[in-house]
Amino acid sequence: MLVGAGAVGARAARQLTDTAGIDRILVVERRRTHAEVVVAAMGSRAEILEWDADSPVPEDVDAVACALPAGCEQPIASRAVEAGVPFASSGDDENDLMGLRSLTEPARRSEVAIVAGCGLAPGLADVLARHAADAFDEVDEIGIARAGTAGDACVATATRALRDRPAEMRDGIYEESRRRGHELVWFPEPIGARECERVATGLHLLSGAVPDAERITVRLARDETGARQRWLRRRDPEGSWGAVRIEVWGRRGAAREPIVYGVIERTAIAAGTVLGVTTAALAGALPGLLAPSAGVFGLGAIAQPRAFLAELSRRGVKAAIFEGVPVV
Repeated sequence: MLVGAGAVGARAARQLTDTAGIDRILVVERRRTHAEVVVAAMGSRAEILEWDADSPVPEDVDAVACALPAGCEQPIASRAVEAGVPFASSGDDENDLMGLRSLTEPARRSEVAIVAGCGLAPGLADVLARHAADAFDEVDEIGIARAGTAGDACVATATRALRDRPAEMRDGIYEESRRRGHELVWFPEPIGARECERVATGLHLLSGAVPDAERITVRLARDETGARQRWLRRRDPEGSWGAVRIEVWGRRGAAREPIVYGVIERTAIAAGTVLGVTTAALAGALPGLLAPSAGVFGLGAIAQPRAFLAELSRRGVKAAIFEGVPVV
């Protein structure tokens, strides 16, 4: 069952439709015309379902995917937990992520997995950070930077994240900090250099994926305004470009060195692909991509990095490694 057929949800629906072993997709969307467009594009395996979070999850559902704006995830996740059905969400609002974490004990009792932050960052960035961290004996620092938004709801969430108080993780402890101005971050082209600010979004999820990291930071680029985003989408229905840069410093033997990954893709396509693949894996259609257990997790903590990244690459979402001489 897919709840939300906006910019990210529509792409997730396409990924689910293209996955062998997915027999039926139930699309829940309060905007009837949006739902009809998505279902018409998906073919006979997709159908519209009239449902809301006050109702139980239908009995024949194997997994629930949520691609709704901020503030909508926790009630739907609660219904999934009550039904004993795994749940995945693409949301990147920090309050929503914290709300999902409050369902840890109910999820464990129901023996289901809730996977939070299945988008570009948090989401794909966390899997890449885990992949890089696995190459080191010790991990000193993880730095994530993201540019790009997928739709109006994503623009609003990013605006709140930049307005809220920033934070970082030090030795597993969440520490709020003062704003320290912009930092110039180089993303893959065509994004290029962007001024980014430190935010608190997704820190707990990253820490869960790489708990031994001494320091974790997340930065977000100041993107175009909502009006500019709407104009861009009218010109290009695929939406704006997005990118993430993942820099992990660690030690192999006596040497301290970095691994730097970058991803460039249309933001909605990348986030929708990650959500679709995660949901298909939770439903049992893509075995070997996740190591699910009962509770609430970020994608980086539950994914099998090599297998998951290989599946995304097969579907067109690829990461590249930055090469060069590190500057300390």
